[in-house]
Amino acid sequence: MELSSVSHSRSNPYMFSTSGGKALGKQIEATHEPAGIEISMKPILNIVEDIFRQASPPPPGTVQEAHIQGDALDERALYSTPDELMDILSVTINRISCEISFRLSIGEDAHSTTLAVAQVVKGYSWDAKVVLALAAFAMSYGEFLLVVQLYTTNPLAKGVALLKQLPEVLARADLLKPKFDTLANLINAMLAVAKCIVEFKELPSHYISPEDPEISSANSEIPSAVYWTIRSTVVCSSQIIGLIGVDHEFISSTTDAWELSSLVHNINSIFDDLMEKLNRCRQRINERKDIEAYQTLVRLFDAIHIDNMKILKALIYAKDGQPPLWDGTTKQRIRIELLRRKIVLLLISDLELPDQELLILEHMYNESRVDPTRIESQYEVIWIPVVERSTPFDDAKRKQFESLQATMPWYSVGHPSMIEPAVIRYIKEVWGFSKKSLLVVLDPQGKVVNPNAIHMMFIWGNSAFPFSKFREEALWKEETWRIELLADSIDPSMLNWLEEGKFICLYGGEDMEWIRKFTTTARAVAQTADIKLEMLYMGKSNPKENVRRNMTTIQRENLSHVLPDIWLVWFFWVRLESMWHSRVEQGMTVQNDRILQEIMTMLSFDGSDQGWAVIGRGSDEMTRAKAEIILKSLEEYTAWAAAAAEKGFIPALNAHIPGLRTEHHCNRLIIPGTSAGTRGIQERVVCVECGKAMEMFFMYRCCTD
Repeated sequence: MELSSVSHSRSNPYMFSTSGGKALGKQIEATHEPAGIEISMKPILNIVEDIFRQASPPPPGTVQEAHIQGDALDERALYSTPDELMDILSVTINRISCEISFRLSIGEDAHSTTLAVAQVVKGYSWDAKVVLALAAFAMSYGEFLLVVQLYTTNPLAKGVALLKQLPEVLARADLLKPKFDTLANLINAMLAVAKCIVEFKELPSHYISPEDPEISSANSEIPSAVYWTIRSTVVCSSQIIGLIGVDHEFISSTTDAWELSSLVHNINSIFDDLMEKLNRCRQRINERKDIEAYQTLVRLFDAIHIDNMKILKALIYAKDGQPPLWDGTTKQRIRIELLRRKIVLLLISDLELPDQELLILEHMYNESRVDPTRIESQYEVIWIPVVERSTPFDDAKRKQFESLQATMPWYSVGHPSMIEPAVIRYIKEVWGFSKKSLLVVLDPQGKVVNPNAIHMMFIWGNSAFPFSKFREEALWKEETWRIELLADSIDPSMLNWLEEGKFICLYGGEDMEWIRKFTTTARAVAQTADIKLEMLYMGKSNPKENVRRNMTTIQRENLSHVLPDIWLVWFFWVRLESMWHSRVEQGMTVQNDRILQEIMTMLSFDGSDQGWAVIGRGSDEMTRAKAEIILKSLEEYTAWAAAAAEKGFIPALNAHIPGLRTEHHCNRLIIPGTSAGTRGIQERVVCVECGKAMEMFFMYRCCTD
């Protein structure tokens, strides 16, 4: 067979340029006469891809056994194309194959052959054109490689191989290997482009339309992509046909190698361009899906439901049919239906949930499980981790998630990806999540009865059940500013001291010298005044090594009591911050609410560099002052001892303290950040000592130790 009979002219370099490619795209576009037949080409493309995959492992000249086994795809899944569809398409596929073979056999060039194929598929959509052309080549390529793989073991294949003179060609397999490697690269590039074009066709019209710039830009490039993919199948076919009865010069020809390499580069460039446009389309679709899902979520929370299932299932997306929740107690996956018509607390945080906060919540949760029949125990908790999709969920984050999940006794989602972007947006925009944890309360019907009950939980523990805003308001109506509210049962001995009618002094600060002076003086005054006084060191908020050292020194020198663990110092101050949040959210101000006044006084004590003390007894007797004032007041006890004997110790101390205050003072109030940004911050805050408006500053803090 003469070489000229299967030759095709070498491509003009201009054809591979952008302008040349567009001109060729226009030519194939002129043949496009769609008949309006809509066919899903994915099943055909799956068959084509499998043919290439099965054909690619054995290089030319390598004998492969006839009984190929192993990783073949499930045929029932792969070849699921309806018979009627295959009947129609197989005719077209054969026509394309014959058209290519005929035109190459008479020496027609690749461009003309490509346009001839375009005429055969002129009535099909762009995705169908490219898949059908690939299918025609896959059929020829597959038949060729079947003979190559079987000719040494199968008599039928051997006869066909002899007629095609393949044994002589395969004897020079070392020379053919570079060509087949390039062919394999080109086939992979063509498949990638075809997949892109098919995916463009199957983009959901509900979320993106041809008028959108992302898809209109792609549509203008697809004709050119189809042209070059069909042309590549023509060139590949010519390479296979050209192997029959060729000589050494053809095998080692650099002309064909140049064109194949140029096509690989060109098809890869087309793929990169289409992939970029496809990714933009996917992004736009995902954005619109997220907006739709968010709006659905908003409507869902506004509606009335008979139970909480719709809400919980909308918040937690169950993937792959697996139960979506992880039970921290049994360490098993569970169905969300087990929470039907239960009060559910959604613990919302990122993966940086503070250990102390987790410890407090765990203590309260475990306390509620001691007696499951109690009314206060009738709630469940689900941890909802908020992990941004913009950053990859790598191995480090996975370990961080699993480590945190392993410490939780309550339920959690099986994986952070179960929280969809629309849900994260809702959590941030409606519930105000930023950095600090939230505890959103859903009633048995899935209605939000408290967008953040974490402050209630910290203040009253399980006594705050069912953690609704109405319950919060009712609890505050029962409260007055007293030592029980301030310290609660933060120390195991506190309740005993209260029952025994003892005076309780809570004090803090980091100056050890002042602590020694104050505790020694207070003990001496208590002995002189014949009162029973218990002192408890409360350190500072965000306690560090100084507070830890002070606690050790106080214990060693027997100066006063200290809390059993340093995290309880943290909890004391966080609980005060929670009181501040709760009172502000209730609409209280310093001008009209004594409890808020006292809370802010305590927080201003912590914001200063000095020590401080609060002394109380029973439900209504309390006094407080900064370090030097409270110390000087006790040192001057003889000046008010008579008043103490007549009015009582705390009333007399309260009367003496104002006389020691100077006009010059500097109070710093560090307002704890809120989850909802600054919406809880009051524009006007007055000084608790003089009543003047305080200057407003914003402070950002990062504590790494």
